Amino acid sequence: MFKQQLLAGRRILVTGGGTGLGKSMAARFLELGAEVHICGRRKGVCDETATELMDLYGGRVTSHGVDIRNPLAVDEMIGTIFTEGPLTDLINNAAGNFVSRTQDLTPRGFDAIANIVMHGTFYVTHAVGRRWIAAKQPGNVVSITVTWVRNGSPYVVPSAMSKSAIHAMTMSLAMEWGRYGIRLNTIAPGEIPTEGMSKRLNPGEEAGAWINGETIAMDGGQALATGGNFYELRDWSDADWIQARDQIKAQNEKDRTARG
Repeated sequence: MFKQQLLAGRRILVTGGGTGLGKSMAARFLELGAEVHICGRRKGVCDETATELMDLYGGRVTSHGVDIRNPLAVDEMIGTIFTEGPLTDLINNAAGNFVSRTQDLTPRGFDAIANIVMHGTFYVTHAVGRRWIAAKQPGNVVSITVTWVRNGSPYVVPSAMSKSAIHAMTMSLAMEWGRYGIRLNTIAPGEIPTEGMSKRLNPGEEAGAWINGETIAMDGGQALATGGNFYELRDWSDADWIQARDQIKAQNEKDRTARG
Protein backbone atom coordinates (compact mmCIF):
# COMPACT_ATOMS: atom_id res chain seq x y z
CA MET A 1 0.00 0.00 0.00
CA PHE A 2 2.85 2.38 0.83
CA LYS A 3 5.94 3.09 -1.21
CA GLN A 4 9.12 1.50 0.14
CA GLN A 5 11.25 3.90 2.16
CA LEU A 6 8.28 6.28 2.39
CA LEU A 7 9.52 7.49 5.77
CA ALA A 8 13.24 7.60 4.96
CA GLY A 9 14.80 10.59 6.67
CA ARG A 10 12.15 10.76 9.38
CA ARG A 11 13.14 10.51 13.05
CA ILE A 12 10.12 9.43 15.07
CA LEU A 13 9.64 9.06 18.83
CA VAL A 14 6.88 6.71 19.97
CA THR A 15 6.08 6.95 23.67
CA GLY A 16 4.97 3.66 25.16
CA GLY A 17 6.62 2.05 22.16
CA GLY A 18 7.75 -1.13 23.85
CA THR A 19 4.44 -2.98 23.76
CA GLY A 20 0.99 -3.05 22.23
CA LEU A 21 -0.17 -0.37 19.83
CA GLY A 22 3.02 1.64 20.27
CA LYS A 23 5.16 -1.34 19.30
CA SER A 24 3.03 -1.98 16.23
CA MET A 25 3.33 1.64 15.09
CA ALA A 26 7.09 1.64 15.71
CA ALA A 27 7.41 -1.53 13.63
CA ARG A 28 5.56 -0.03 10.69
CA PHE A 29 7.55 3.21 10.82
CA LEU A 30 10.78 1.23 10.82
CA GLU A 31 9.60 -0.96 7.97
CA LEU A 32 8.92 2.19 5.93
CA GLY A 33 12.42 3.51 6.48
CA ALA A 34 12.18 5.80 9.51
CA GLU A 35 14.70 5.99 12.32
CA VAL A 36 12.68 5.16 15.41
CA HIS A 37 13.01 6.01 19.10
CA ILE A 38 10.81 4.27 21.65
CA CYS A 39 10.45 4.97 25.35
CA GLY A 40 8.79 3.40 28.34
CA ARG A 41 9.21 2.94 32.06
CA ARG A 42 10.52 -0.61 31.62
CA LYS A 43 13.85 -0.17 29.83
CA GLY A 44 14.34 -3.92 29.49
CA VAL A 45 11.07 -4.31 27.59
CA CYS A 46 11.97 -1.43 25.26
CA ASP A 47 15.43 -2.94 24.67
CA GLU A 48 13.87 -6.29 23.73
CA THR A 49 11.43 -4.59 21.37
CA ALA A 50 14.21 -2.56 19.72
CA THR A 51 16.27 -5.70 19.11
CA GLU A 52 13.25 -7.63 17.82
CA LEU A 53 12.23 -4.92 15.37
CA MET A 54 15.75 -4.38 14.04
CA ASP A 55 16.12 -8.13 13.52
CA LEU A 56 12.90 -8.11 11.51
CA TYR A 57 13.29 -4.93 9.49
CA GLY A 58 16.85 -3.69 9.87
CA GLY A 59 17.24 0.03 10.38
CA ARG A 60 17.73 1.65 13.73
CA VAL A 61 15.57 1.63 16.86
CA THR A 62 16.85 3.37 19.99
CA SER A 63 15.19 2.60 23.31
CA HIS A 64 14.92 4.90 26.31
CA GLY A 65 13.90 3.97 29.83
CA VAL A 66 11.91 7.02 30.91
CA ASP A 67 8.92 7.65 33.14
CA ILE A 68 7.08 10.40 31.26
CA ARG A 69 5.46 11.50 34.52
CA ASN A 70 8.83 13.03 35.40
CA PRO A 71 9.30 16.27 33.42
CA LEU A 72 13.04 16.46 34.15
CA ALA A 73 13.58 12.92 32.87
CA VAL A 74 11.52 13.71 29.79
CA ASP A 75 13.52 16.83 29.01
CA GLU A 76 16.80 14.94 29.46
CA MET A 77 15.66 12.22 27.06
CA ILE A 78 14.53 14.71 24.42
CA GLY A 79 17.77 16.65 24.80
CA THR A 80 19.77 13.45 24.28
CA ILE A 81 17.79 12.56 21.16
CA PHE A 82 18.22 16.04 19.69
CA THR A 83 22.00 15.99 20.15
CA GLU A 84 22.17 13.59 17.19
CA GLY A 85 19.59 15.50 15.21
CA PRO A 86 16.06 16.77 15.68
CA LEU A 87 13.00 14.59 15.69
CA THR A 88 10.62 15.09 12.80
CA ASP A 89 7.63 13.41 14.42
CA LEU A 90 6.25 12.62 17.87
CA ILE A 91 3.69 9.92 18.58
CA ASN A 92 2.07 10.38 22.00
CA ASN A 93 0.95 6.83 22.68
CA ALA A 94 1.88 6.12 26.32
CA ALA A 95 -1.21 5.72 28.46
CA GLY A 96 -2.84 3.80 31.25
CA ASN A 97 -6.40 2.86 32.11
CA PHE A 98 -8.52 0.54 34.16
CA VAL A 99 -12.23 0.16 34.84
CA SER A 100 -13.59 1.23 38.21
CA ARG A 101 -16.73 2.65 39.70
CA THR A 102 -15.87 6.30 40.21
CA GLN A 103 -16.98 6.28 43.85
CA ASP A 104 -14.41 3.55 44.47
CA LEU A 105 -11.50 5.53 43.02
CA THR A 106 -8.77 6.82 45.32
CA PRO A 107 -6.80 9.99 44.58
CA ARG A 108 -3.81 7.77 43.94
CA GLY A 109 -5.80 5.74 41.42
CA PHE A 110 -6.93 8.87 39.63
CA ASP A 111 -3.38 10.27 39.55
CA ALA A 112 -2.02 6.97 38.21
CA ILE A 113 -3.93 7.66 35.00
CA ALA A 114 -3.88 11.47 34.86
CA ASN A 115 -0.14 11.74 35.52
CA ILE A 116 0.69 9.48 32.57
CA VAL A 117 -1.99 10.43 30.08
CA MET A 118 -2.43 14.16 30.65
CA HIS A 119 0.74 15.36 32.38
CA GLY A 120 3.12 13.00 30.61
CA THR A 121 1.73 13.76 27.17
CA PHE A 122 2.10 17.48 27.78
CA TYR A 123 5.65 17.11 29.13
CA VAL A 124 6.82 15.26 26.01
CA THR A 125 4.95 17.52 23.59
CA HIS A 126 6.33 20.63 25.30
CA ALA A 127 9.91 19.35 25.38
CA VAL A 128 9.84 18.50 21.68
CA GLY A 129 7.78 21.47 20.53
CA ARG A 130 9.86 24.17 22.14
CA ARG A 131 13.00 22.73 20.54
CA TRP A 132 11.32 22.77 17.14
CA ILE A 133 10.29 26.37 17.66
CA ALA A 134 13.76 27.44 18.83
CA ALA A 135 15.35 25.76 15.80
CA LYS A 136 12.71 27.13 13.41
CA GLN A 137 11.97 23.58 12.36
CA PRO A 138 8.56 22.19 11.42
CA GLY A 139 7.26 19.09 13.14
CA ASN A 140 4.36 16.73 13.44
CA VAL A 141 2.63 15.45 16.59
CA VAL A 142 0.08 12.66 16.60
CA SER A 143 -1.55 11.77 19.90
CA ILE A 144 -3.65 8.72 20.62
CA THR A 145 -6.95 9.65 22.24
CA VAL A 146 -10.23 7.77 22.55
CA THR A 147 -13.68 8.07 21.05
CA TRP A 148 -15.15 9.05 24.39
CA VAL A 149 -13.47 12.47 24.40
CA ARG A 150 -16.67 13.56 22.66
CA ASN A 151 -19.28 12.01 24.90
CA GLY A 152 -17.54 10.89 28.09
CA SER A 153 -17.57 7.38 29.45
CA PRO A 154 -18.64 5.87 32.75
CA TYR A 155 -16.24 3.73 34.78
CA VAL A 156 -13.13 5.18 33.12
CA VAL A 157 -13.50 8.79 34.31
CA PRO A 158 -9.75 9.45 34.86
CA SER A 159 -9.05 8.36 31.29
CA ALA A 160 -12.01 10.27 29.86
CA MET A 161 -10.87 13.47 31.60
CA SER A 162 -7.20 13.03 30.69
CA LYS A 163 -7.79 12.10 27.05
CA SER A 164 -10.15 15.07 26.74
CA ALA A 165 -7.28 17.25 27.94
CA ILE A 166 -5.10 15.89 25.11
CA HIS A 167 -7.90 16.60 22.67
CA ALA A 168 -8.05 20.20 23.93
CA MET A 169 -4.25 20.54 23.85
CA THR A 170 -4.20 19.34 20.25
CA MET A 171 -6.77 21.88 19.07
CA SER A 172 -5.17 24.68 21.08
CA LEU A 173 -1.59 24.08 19.97
CA ALA A 174 -2.65 23.45 16.38
CA MET A 175 -3.57 27.13 16.35
CA GLU A 176 -0.76 28.43 18.57
CA TRP A 177 2.06 26.47 16.94
CA GLY A 178 0.70 26.30 13.39
CA ARG A 179 2.63 29.46 12.49
CA TYR A 180 5.86 27.54 13.20
CA GLY A 181 4.98 24.73 10.81
CA ILE A 182 4.06 22.37 13.64
CA ARG A 183 0.97 20.24 13.07
CA LEU A 184 -0.89 18.41 15.82
CA ASN A 185 -3.61 15.81 15.30
CA THR A 186 -5.13 12.92 17.21
CA ILE A 187 -6.28 9.45 16.35
CA ALA A 188 -9.14 8.04 18.41
CA PRO A 189 -9.20 4.28 17.89
CA GLY A 190 -11.70 2.03 19.54
CA GLU A 191 -10.58 -0.63 21.96
CA ILE A 192 -7.51 -2.32 20.49
CA PRO A 193 -7.29 -5.91 21.76
CA THR A 194 -3.75 -5.70 23.13
CA GLU A 195 -2.76 -7.58 26.26
CA GLY A 196 -2.70 -4.43 28.39
CA MET A 197 -6.10 -3.23 27.22
CA SER A 198 -7.80 -6.60 27.50
CA LYS A 199 -6.61 -7.29 31.03
CA ARG A 200 -7.75 -3.91 32.36
CA LEU A 201 -10.86 -3.07 30.36
CA ASN A 202 -12.36 -6.22 28.87
CA PRO A 203 -10.86 -9.28 30.59
CA GLY A 204 -11.43 -12.33 28.44
CA GLU A 205 -12.91 -10.39 25.54
CA GLU A 206 -11.62 -9.14 22.22
CA ALA A 207 -12.62 -5.92 20.50
CA GLY A 208 -12.08 -4.25 17.17
CA ALA A 209 -12.94 -0.93 15.58
CA TRP A 210 -13.14 0.56 12.12
CA ILE A 211 -13.54 4.08 10.82
CA ASN A 212 -17.27 4.38 10.34
CA GLY A 213 -19.67 7.30 10.29
CA GLU A 214 -16.94 9.89 10.79
CA THR A 215 -16.29 13.24 9.12
CA ILE A 216 -12.54 13.82 8.92
CA ALA A 217 -11.71 17.50 8.44
CA MET A 218 -8.82 18.35 6.12
CA ASP A 219 -8.78 22.16 6.18
CA GLY A 220 -5.42 22.99 7.78
CA GLY A 221 -7.15 23.85 11.06
CA GLN A 222 -9.25 26.69 9.62
CA ALA A 223 -12.34 25.49 11.45
CA LEU A 224 -10.49 26.07 14.72
CA ALA A 225 -9.07 29.45 13.75
CA THR A 226 -11.49 31.61 15.71
CA GLY A 227 -12.80 28.99 18.08
CA GLY A 228 -11.03 30.28 21.21
CA ASN A 229 -11.18 33.46 23.24
CA PHE A 230 -7.49 34.30 22.88
CA TYR A 231 -6.96 34.05 19.13
CA GLU A 232 -5.89 37.69 18.89
CA LEU A 233 -2.78 36.90 20.95
CA ARG A 234 -1.23 35.40 17.81
CA ASP A 235 -0.17 38.94 16.90
CA TRP A 236 1.71 39.62 20.15
CA SER A 237 5.45 40.18 19.88
CA ASP A 238 8.06 38.74 22.24
CA ALA A 239 8.09 42.12 24.00
CA ASP A 240 4.32 41.96 24.49
CA TRP A 241 4.62 38.53 26.12
CA ILE A 242 7.44 39.71 28.40
CA GLN A 243 5.39 42.74 29.45
CA ALA A 244 2.34 40.59 30.15
CA ARG A 245 4.40 38.13 32.20
CA ASP A 246 5.89 40.96 34.27
CA GLN A 247 2.44 42.44 34.89
CA ILE A 248 1.07 39.07 35.99
CA LYS A 249 4.02 38.54 38.35
CA ALA A 250 3.49 42.02 39.82
CA GLN A 251 -0.19 41.30 40.39
CA ASN A 252 0.65 37.96 42.03
CA GLU A 253 3.06 39.69 44.39
CA LYS A 254 0.44 42.32 45.21
CA ASP A 255 -2.11 39.59 45.97
CA ARG A 256 0.35 37.69 48.19
CA THR A 257 1.15 40.87 50.10
CA ALA A 258 -2.54 41.58 50.59
CA ARG A 259 -3.06 38.08 51.98
CA GLY A 260 -0.24 38.65 54.45
